[in-house]
Amino acid sequence: MLWLFDIRTLIVLIPAMLFAFYAQYKVKSAYTKYARLTTRRRITAAEAAELLLERAGVSGVRIEPIGRTLGDHYDPRTKTLRLSRPTSPSIADVGVAAHEAGHAIQHAQGYAPLALRSAVVPVASFGSQLAFPLFFIGLLFAYMGAEFGITLLYAGIALFCGVVLFTLITLPMEFDASRRAIQALAQTGIVTREELGAVKEVLYAAALTYVAAAAMAIAQLLRLLLIASAVSGRRR
Repeated sequence: MLWLFDIRTLIVLIPAMLFAFYAQYKVKSAYTKYARLTTRRRITAAEAAELLLERAGVSGVRIEPIGRTLGDHYDPRTKTLRLSRPTSPSIADVGVAAHEAGHAIQHAQGYAPLALRSAVVPVASFGSQLAFPLFFIGLLFAYMGAEFGITLLYAGIALFCGVVLFTLITLPMEFDASRRAIQALAQTGIVTREELGAVKEVLYAAALTYVAAAAMAIAQLLRLLLIASAVSGRRR
């Protein structure tokens, strides 16, 4: 069972973990910095989202508060846009709300990566719950000499591939939502040119967290493959 702690299998995770810590630091730092600064027009986050949705011809989207900082998200199943600070006119909150409005616009326009991501959600959810238990059960049986342990190892890896796919599909969707948000905020004049630079800083920092999640998932997949390969080689 020492394969789990072999430096060769752990070292693939270290760069991804460091990047993930950096991404979290950047998004919290940028958000905290610009959550203190209000937009010159003092339009709230909810009002900004409503304006962008109306401008894009999107209707039927509800805006609700959510009691979790940076828990803002759009739920395509219920067409609900949830904002952590809907009444805030801060640059950070307006930028985040515009980004989530971008997702609602993607949904209304049938944006392909969003549709694909929604289709992959059940697979990724199933994989995230069962991949590691199945992998470690396979590892235990393989360690005891049972031949089907190797099969379970690779079945767990196959399930985890769904998680990796989910993180990769998420990337273009998030970058596109930020692009839409920045473009729409500039065209509507909701924020000034100077404020738009701050919005970009917040949204690009947030995008780093999705890149870090994808990097972490890929690194974890490589680690599982290294462990499975070591176990298979030991049995030959």
